[in-house]
Amino acid sequence: MRQRAYGSVGKELALGVALGFGVFLTLQGYNVMPLVAVGGLLLLLGQSPGLRAGTRVRTLAQAGAAGVPRVSFDDIGGQGAAKRELREALEFLLHRDEVRAMGIRPLKGILLTGPPGTGKTLLARAAAGYTGSVFLSASGSEFVEMYAGVGASRVRDLFRRAREMARQAGRSSAIIFIDELEVLGGRRGAHTSHLEYDQTLNQLLVEMDGIRTDAGVQVLVVGATNRPDLLDPALTRPGRFDRVVQVDLPDREGRLEILRLHARNKPLAPDADLEALAGQTFGFSGAQLESLLNEAAILAFREGERAIRQRHLVEAVDKVILGERADRRPSPGEKRRVAVHEAGHALVGEWVSPGSVAAVTITPRGRAMGYVRSFPPQDHHLYTRGMLEGQIRVALAGAVAEELLCGSRSTGAASDFDQAVALARHIVESGLSELGVVDRDQPDTPRHREAVAAILREQEAAVREYLSGRRDALEQVAAALADRESITGEELRALIAPGPDLCH
Repeated sequence: MRQRAYGSVGKELALGVALGFGVFLTLQGYNVMPLVAVGGLLLLLGQSPGLRAGTRVRTLAQAGAAGVPRVSFDDIGGQGAAKRELREALEFLLHRDEVRAMGIRPLKGILLTGPPGTGKTLLARAAAGYTGSVFLSASGSEFVEMYAGVGASRVRDLFRRAREMARQAGRSSAIIFIDELEVLGGRRGAHTSHLEYDQTLNQLLVEMDGIRTDAGVQVLVVGATNRPDLLDPALTRPGRFDRVVQVDLPDREGRLEILRLHARNKPLAPDADLEALAGQTFGFSGAQLESLLNEAAILAFREGERAIRQRHLVEAVDKVILGERADRRPSPGEKRRVAVHEAGHALVGEWVSPGSVAAVTITPRGRAMGYVRSFPPQDHHLYTRGMLEGQIRVALAGAVAEELLCGSRSTGAASDFDQAVALARHIVESGLSELGVVDRDQPDTPRHREAVAAILREQEAAVREYLSGRRDALEQVAAALADRESITGEELRALIAPGPDLCH
C-alpha cells in the first residue's frame, strides 16, 4: 500500500511539473501543442496492455504455479469413456522410457470437445494430477490483442514458463491447458481486419512443433473447445493435437454419480432420492447438476431446515431450468387459459409416454407462464419418426386445448409452434418422411415445406381427436391447476385414471 501511494504521488508530481513547464513555455511565446500531442501519445502507449504484455503473461503463467493439482479422476463423475481415453493418452507421460524403446512418438496435444459444463477443465486438472505434471492454465481470449506481436509473445512466454516451473518443481513434465481454444486457434484468414490472430496461432503451431521429445521436460498441451468446427486444420492434424476426446453430457448413471459426488458435503434428509432426481434431469450437464444441489441447499437454508429434502430438490430442478419464481400474477381469465394450456400438454404427454410427466404448474417462472416438466423413462440418443411425432403432439396440445375449452388460441403457444416446426423439419431432413433422403443444404424447397406442413396437420388432427374424446379429463386437470397452481405427476395420473387407457 505504501509503495502504491508513493508511486501515485510521484506520478502526480511529474504531471504537475510538466504542466508548469508547459505554462512557462506558453508565456514565453512557444507553441507547445506538438509537445502536448507527443506526451499524450506516450502516456496512452504506456497505459496500453500491449507494452505490458510481459507482465500480464507472467501473471498468467504464475496463476497455475501452485504445482500439481490435487484433483483426481475419482473426483469427476459421469465421464467414464472420456476418463479412460484420457488415461490411455497420458500413459505416454508416465512411461517415457518404454515409449521411447518402442519407437512411439509421444503425444503433443489432446483436444477436449463437448458442450459447456461437462467437466473439460476438471479433466485437464485431473490429467496433471494423474501424471504428476506441473499445471498451467490460460484462456484463448487472453492471448489476442490489437497490438501486433503481443499474442505471439504471450504464447512463447507460456511455454517457457512451463519448462521453468517444471524444472524448479523437480518434475519431468508439464501440462498447459488452453480453454476456449477456438478463439486462439480459429481458421486463419477469417479475420480480415488484422493478422494478429493468425500470428498468434502461427506461434502456437511453432511451439507445438518445437516440443522436443528428448528434452528434460516434456510439455503436453491440452485444449478445450465447444466448437471444434472453428479450429484451423493445421492445429488438429496429427503431430499437434493427436487425440480428440469427446466429453459428452452424462447419461442416467453418470448423472447419479455426479449428484452423489456433489452431495458429499451436503446434509440430505431421508426422503431425498438422488436416483429419482437423476432420472428427471435428462440433458443436464455436470455444472447444472452441481448448481441444482447448490440451489436445493439454498432453499433449505431459507426455510431454516437442517437437511435438504426431496421437495427442495424438485424445486431446484425447476429453478435451474426456468429461473426464479416471477412476481407477476395473471388475471383470472389468463390463469384459466394457462391452466387449460398446460393441462393439454400434460394429458398428451401421458398419452405419448405414459408415466413421463413429473410435475405440472401454472406458477410463472422466468418468461414462462406455466410449464410441464417431464422426463423419458430411459435416455434416448436415437429417435424414430414415431418418437418425434409424439413430441410434436405434445407441443401442439396446449393450443388445441385452448381452442377446445376457451374457444380460441393465444400467443402463449408461439414457442410451442416453433418447437413443432423444428421437429417436423428434423423428420424431413433426417430422411424419415415420404420424401426419403433429401439434401439438408436445401431445406426450403416447396416439396420440403409441403412435407413439413403435412406432418404438422396430421399430428394436430390426432391431438384434436384425442383431447375431444377426453374433454372431461381435460376440464378436471385444468380445474385442479387453477385451484392448486401445481400438481405432481402422480396426482395427474390419479385424476385421469378413471378415463380410457392412455397408451397407444
